[in-house]
Amino acid sequence: MLVDRNNLMRVARDVNTTILEPSDILLTDKVAVITGGGGGIGQGIALGFAKFGCDVAVLDIAPERCRDTEKAIAGYGRTGVGIPCDAMDPDALTAAIDAVAERFGRLDILVNNAGGIRAGAFMTQPAASIRRHVDINLMSMLYATQAAGRHLIAGGRGGSIINVTSIEGMRGAPNYAVYGACKAAMISFTKTMALELSEHRIRVNCIAPDHTITPGGRGNRTGPVDPASWADSDSDEWARLVPLGREGVVSECASTAIWLCSSMSEYVTGVTVNVDGGTWAASGWLRRPTGEWTLNP
Repeated sequence: MLVDRNNLMRVARDVNTTILEPSDILLTDKVAVITGGGGGIGQGIALGFAKFGCDVAVLDIAPERCRDTEKAIAGYGRTGVGIPCDAMDPDALTAAIDAVAERFGRLDILVNNAGGIRAGAFMTQPAASIRRHVDINLMSMLYATQAAGRHLIAGGRGGSIINVTSIEGMRGAPNYAVYGACKAAMISFTKTMALELSEHRIRVNCIAPDHTITPGGRGNRTGPVDPASWADSDSDEWARLVPLGREGVVSECASTAIWLCSSMSEYVTGVTVNVDGGTWAASGWLRRPTGEWTLNP
């Protein structure tokens, strides 16, 4: 499809003469699909979207997490749909996204959040583990983007795709080699899709968290999300590792995603926004208890 340059210039003129309004951050009546949306960062984004006026479909392998998140979305006055779905199954994933588009009659936003990680040296990592890491972290994004992209294009309203990558996709990640490789691939794919989908006014961006408090990070990998079962972390250790002095929380990823899906960021595409408290900027610098910075452990 050829780009209608006259229309693009008209849009640019309209934007240039429009006064920025607080309401531009709202996602009123948009429809989003979030993979892995039943807990952690995905659930945080789902609830954030709902607070800002979006109807949200949550795809998650855990049925109880789908139900809980659907109920929470409804509590903010928006329609939530929880669909138990294995993001590693391309047919099931496509069918779920098609069902969402049919139910709402539109689709505006896709968040590729499904992922998983297990530590282990690469040279002893079983083939099944390698395949699973690739399927859940990389292939699920490819399948979902293709399925949702068709609906975004057909809608003709533009749209936004957010891929949840990781700081580990930008640095060496000992014991997380395949995970890190998949996250790096997500960043590359994001740039390419930003170009391929630009003629449809579909923007594609990444958010890259680092240390974030999530159920999986606290050992609550299955079943209902139960913060009461989570162990406390070492706050002194995070003060040493993270320039902003603490672990992140899912609402901070959500606020970034909301901005990237709103009209406030309509000229932003193909970028990765780090939501990491400054760990990528630090690149090995650590804060001593005295407050001094050092490259030594």
